[in-house]
Amino acid sequence: MTSVTAEMRALSGEALGSAFLVAGVVGSGIMAQRLTHDIALALLCNTIATGAVLAVLIVIFAPISRAHFNPAVTLGFALRGEFAWTRVPAYIVAQIAGGIGGTILAHAMFAMPLVGHGIAARTGSSQWLSEGVATFGLMLTILGCAQRRLETTAACVGLYIAAAYWFTASTSFANPAVTIARALTPSFSGIRPEDVPPFILAQLAGAALASWTGARLFVKSSGV
Repeated sequence: MTSVTAEMRALSGEALGSAFLVAGVVGSGIMAQRLTHDIALALLCNTIATGAVLAVLIVIFAPISRAHFNPAVTLGFALRGEFAWTRVPAYIVAQIAGGIGGTILAHAMFAMPLVGHGIAARTGSSQWLSEGVATFGLMLTILGCAQRRLETTAACVGLYIAAAYWFTASTSFANPAVTIARALTPSFSGIRPEDVPPFILAQLAGAALASWTGARLFVKSSGV
């Protein structure tokens, strides 16, 4: 009974954390779009909110669920033998469901239709390469910080995502659950549904490569 309760707490943490992460991404994108017509400034606002909320969520939920909030990260740790494969499907479902809930919540807060259709075209080899690089860097950041304090890991992950917003052509989705959720918003942070599958494939490839690389650079971690 105790293990079942602990797993339910972990899944709840992944769902809630993913929801707040996506609400932060989508909500800040909507707010920025309403306050300015300057695309660079809107992206900067979106960047700051996303990096900040991600760092906070990691500190809050890492003791409960390891704060993956990301199917690519969950699969990456499973590939390294640091996360049980039997737990992977439920984690991914919780992350995707939470992410979709985050989009719905953001839309509700800004009085928009609860579910929309992404209209931003994000396709092409440069976008796919960017997502692979973004996810590779994210996973490598997590692995490289694994033996450090939780607060250090949280800060580094938040800062990495903030930086990757600007040095990748795709603005660093780096997360299949977030990508799916962002396909449901027509706002600044959205993506066309037809562009989602290649994004996810690139993200999974980046995470897998980072797991392989990390195994040769770093000692095994606890899977935060």
